[in-house]
Amino acid sequence: MAMPGDPPNGTPEGAGGADDEFRADEYRSVVFDEDFVRAARLQEFSAQERMGEHARAVRSRSIWSSGTSHPGPRSGSGGAARQGRIIVLCITLALAGAVYMGLRNPYVPPAGDPAEAMSSTVVPLAPSEPVPGGRPADLYAHSPAAQYRIGAAGITFPGVRRTRHFSEEQVQAALTIAKDYLVQSSLDPDVLSGEASRPVRVLLDPDQLTQFDQSMLAPSGNGRHAVTGWLVRFDPATAVVADTRVRVSGVLAASEVAPNALEVTSDHTFVYAVRPATGQRAAADGASLFTVRRELRLRFDRDDLTARRAELVSAYVMAGPQACSADPAGGFRPLTAGAGPTTTGPAATDPYASGSPRRTAGLCGMLAPAEKPTETPAEKPAATPGEGVSPAP
Repeated sequence: MAMPGDPPNGTPEGAGGADDEFRADEYRSVVFDEDFVRAARLQEFSAQERMGEHARAVRSRSIWSSGTSHPGPRSGSGGAARQGRIIVLCITLALAGAVYMGLRNPYVPPAGDPAEAMSSTVVPLAPSEPVPGGRPADLYAHSPAAQYRIGAAGITFPGVRRTRHFSEEQVQAALTIAKDYLVQSSLDPDVLSGEASRPVRVLLDPDQLTQFDQSMLAPSGNGRHAVTGWLVRFDPATAVVADTRVRVSGVLAASEVAPNALEVTSDHTFVYAVRPATGQRAAADGASLFTVRRELRLRFDRDDLTARRAELVSAYVMAGPQACSADPAGGFRPLTAGAGPTTTGPAATDPYASGSPRRTAGLCGMLAPAEKPTETPAEKPAATPGEGVSPAP
């Protein structure tokens, strides 16, 4: 009995099973799954599409096609593949554009200018009356420094605002570094006594380190190498600090001076209680006040802000009571309690002498007198009456 689909006269002899076996072997490794069909370069139109006039039977598929002409459950993987190829194309175009623009207009970040040499002027202030002595607390209480804050608390920040080329955070960083410099160079006990200079050195721009080191090794009043231009130091053979609670008052201000430079100006008065540098500790009432007025200009580029360092551009310093004849380049030499006013002028300068002359020769100020310290009933009158000390004008 013939089965449906068999030839009318049956299967020709020798053409049956062998052919089926051959075809099975030929296509055994080919799997006609959905991905295989979608990957074909030719796609057959549907029956409805072929009914149109001049319709073609097949169409060529682009490598950017989604693999199906009708959205549906089976179009997910094809759509994802197409989106992936589009993303790759966009990334490639973006990279090519960036490389092209970089080659045409290479961007070179502005380099900071080399740091300038620091210039300084240090002016001694001679007393006009005998230097009063007493306990540090009493001296402070009856001086213009009575309302000053103690130590770093006296170095306060102004309102911080961004500039044209610097953010608010960068301006804040510049002010913070400037305050650190003032604290280390004016309040550190080891720096004041001359035992250390590294706390100040580490805050300076590397371009200024050579000048700083030369100033520490060979101080000179030539306007470039005065120790007292960089920091506050007392001549250890003359006086030492009697009270570490230094009184401080002043202001900070920040401004943009160039697209790559911020400048901070500081104007602060530091009032120290000092005593003579004798072999034995001086009496409690043998202290006196010494006032230092420091006006500094510190500059910062972006590298300085990142590295937390400063470029000290200039320093104008007035300090007293000192004798006009004293050279304050290497360290301040206070006139201590009981010292009388001096009429001796500045040290003589020989214009014919070789070497670097002292540029501040002839500069000497007069320290303004202050109120007399008020005596308490329990205290005995001082042997030598004297006047108070006021901060530098």
